Amino acid sequence: MSIIFLLVGILSIGLQFTAVESIGVCYGMIGNNLPSRQDVVNLYKSRGINQMRIFFPDEPALQALRGSNIELILDVAKETLPSLRNANEATNWVNKYVRPYAQNVKIKYISVGNEIKPNDNEAQYILPAMQNIQNAISSANLQGQIKVSTAIDMTLIGKSFPPNDGVFSDQAKPYIQPIINFLNNNGAPLLANVYPYFAYIGDKVNIPLDYALFRQQGNNAVGYQNLFDAQLDSVYAALEKVGASGVKIVVSESGWPSAAGDSASTDNAATYYRNLINHVKNGTPKRPGAIETYLFAMFDENQKTGAATEQHFGLFNPDKSPKYQISFN
Repeated sequence: MSIIFLLVGILSIGLQFTAVESIGVCYGMIGNNLPSRQDVVNLYKSRGINQMRIFFPDEPALQALRGSNIELILDVAKETLPSLRNANEATNWVNKYVRPYAQNVKIKYISVGNEIKPNDNEAQYILPAMQNIQNAISSANLQGQIKVSTAIDMTLIGKSFPPNDGVFSDQAKPYIQPIINFLNNNGAPLLANVYPYFAYIGDKVNIPLDYALFRQQGNNAVGYQNLFDAQLDSVYAALEKVGASGVKIVVSESGWPSAAGDSASTDNAATYYRNLINHVKNGTPKRPGAIETYLFAMFDENQKTGAATEQHFGLFNPDKSPKYQISFN
């Protein structure tokens, strides 16, 4: 009997560990009042946050991550993309920001571009840069440890409802199809930034707030209880339609602002983050199983530009106190 209890306990610990592993937090640094890099890494560790995304190769952050056991999505800075179409420059980038840290920083993914649109000038550089970074990673014998990808947003999906009809837009297909082929060939996931908040405020007539916040009771007419699942499954459906059903999706950003916008409040944000953390342990109707998800973001960033809400996505205050009472495990 004691052996049975021991086995059950081990299985339970394993399941809890899987759930914890699936939650990360994006660490943005566009602020003049944020803690030191080392303090931030210590905060991740003390709160049980085992995965991080940074949006450019910040060397003080990489140094602070040494030996932390925190898995990392490392982004290529947007302004660096044009140079990486040159193979030598890509090798230099890997030699500077990856190889010196690879032994004791758990770099899991390199994101070559974040939310690049097909008509953006940078779009022409994404695939060549991915290929060159991949070759440099392989030359360093790190291809088994690090996967190369790019992060998209929902604007590349031409039709997202019902989710099973999800398809890449005609404009996006020439851009995204070769990238997806690259991911498929290299066993890499597609990174996707999934924000029910923006979909909700863009169509409040048809999207209930409770549906966006995981509070809806029961499924809608197409079998979905929440907007996050519907958005994510529409991307999976789009992948299936271009012959890439085996490509996994990592949710590289998802969040809800606490101020300065429509339906942006601490109550709504806390509800979204808590419910998202609980929900991603189980997967979507199309893809059951834990969803690797990165919450956006660790702190409010008081120097971000754009919509006013951009400065209010933080989970923690600059003094490292939690904005919400949230358990990451």
